[in-house]
Amino acid sequence: MPKQEVVSADLAEPNGHFAQATVAPAEGRLLFISGMTARNSAGGVTGVGDITAQTHQVCQNLEAAVKAAGGALDDIARVDVYVRNMEDFDAIHAVRRQYFQGVAPASTMVEVSKFVNKDYLIEINAIAVLPGEVPG
Repeated sequence: MPKQEVVSADLAEPNGHFAQATVAPAEGRLLFISGMTARNSAGGVTGVGDITAQTHQVCQNLEAAVKAAGGALDDIARVDVYVRNMEDFDAIHAVRRQYFQGVAPASTMVEVSKFVNKDYLIEINAIAVLPGEVPG
């Protein structure tokens, strides 16, 4: 059973691309993905000063991590998003819609004052529920 969106009539509709809650099968494997930034595979920062480019890189990094564990973006049930500027909310969610096309993950977004690199504008960590055994 893939993850499913949980919707309550007692809650307002989300104002971004995320679910109020998600339920995922417990018989799978949990994958905890550390905070992903706009750091590319060469070690540089993609899209310095550009939240859209950085969000694309972050989503690509999440996808690479979940694929390495034998899953897909659709297996991600929860994300925590840290941003330098909450005014980027709409731009971030426009990019997220491109990557999370099935049931959107549950999500929290928080504005922070600093990241470990002054050029980072966004960081996302994630929890995924993967089917089956550890690949190997």
